Amino acid sequence: MATQQIEFRLPAYPRGFHLITREVMQALPSLPDTGMLHLFIKHTSAGLTINENADPSVRVDFESIFNKIVPEHLPFLTHTLEGPDDMPAHIKASLVGASITIPISRGQLNLGTWQGIYLCEFRNHGGRRTLVATIW
Repeated sequence: MATQQIEFRLPAYPRGFHLITREVMQALPSLPDTGMLHLFIKHTSAGLTINENADPSVRVDFESIFNKIVPEHLPFLTHTLEGPDDMPAHIKASLVGASITIPISRGQLNLGTWQGIYLCEFRNHGGRRTLVATIW
């Protein structure tokens, strides 16, 4: 099977950590028996990561910790034109990262039992986010 690349948009999510495994799977074509999926988010104020998919309190705790590490309204920030959540969102996105890679086995994403794909939305109103999925 040749390398495939699909670009798709997620609906707008509120600020926070959101389990998007189902949305990603719905956007993908049939997966090869074995291979790799690389997901990339085309934004600088949101990120992607893999983590706990069962207990929603994990996502609440992520949001709390990230807001404690990188709070809004820091007096020394200079990139403030787009609002108090913008520069902290850029920093948080750099900490999380813009891409993930997941092995494909037996035609399925080879995630662990308790793993899911997260959209990490760091803006109060980030809007729809665009992802690029490359399958090889």
